[in-house]
Amino acid sequence: MIAGAADLLSRRGVNATSMRDVVRHTATPRGSISHHFPDGKRQLIAEAVSFAGKQVSIPLEKAMNERGVIGGLKAFIASWRRQLEASDFEAGCPVLAVAVDRYVGETPERDDQAAQQHLLDLADGVFVDWRQIMRAALLREGLTAERSERLATLVVASIEGTVAMCRASRSAEPLDHVQQELQVVLTAALSQATR
Repeated sequence: MIAGAADLLSRRGVNATSMRDVVRHTATPRGSISHHFPDGKRQLIAEAVSFAGKQVSIPLEKAMNERGVIGGLKAFIASWRRQLEASDFEAGCPVLAVAVDRYVGETPERDDQAAQQHLLDLADGVFVDWRQIMRAALLREGLTAERSERLATLVVASIEGTVAMCRASRSAEPLDHVQQELQVVLTAALSQATR
């Protein structure tokens, strides 16, 4: 159910993803979804964001540890390319969807604002996690903490924005361009750090 909700978020966004849609998409009995998610849509969306974050952070950290910054970057971008192409450019990033789409509950709720803030906090935490993984890899390769933080932010922001561009253009070409430029920037930064 959580993976299915993350998939729907990546394709439709927060407000176009209802509990009913998740039930249909995952072939889950309606009763079991309310059993597992007693707080309803906001709980399901929150768990989907955490799930989606880990679906990226675990392989990203492994790639950065095993392949270094440039190899890890290539693996990170390749994983987004696979997701985009496998979904015919319909699926983007569910975390970005939560960050840009305003939460509205299944029924008008007085605490939609609190739910919105909670979801934004979760999305921010995921982006922080991805940046920290990138930052740690850059630090290991000799960059300063300040430079590593800025470059990690550049990488995550560039790729997230590019995934959205790829969906709009129905093409991976923007991802190719961004990968080439990020590799140039990171290679130059790393070569200066080793001097």
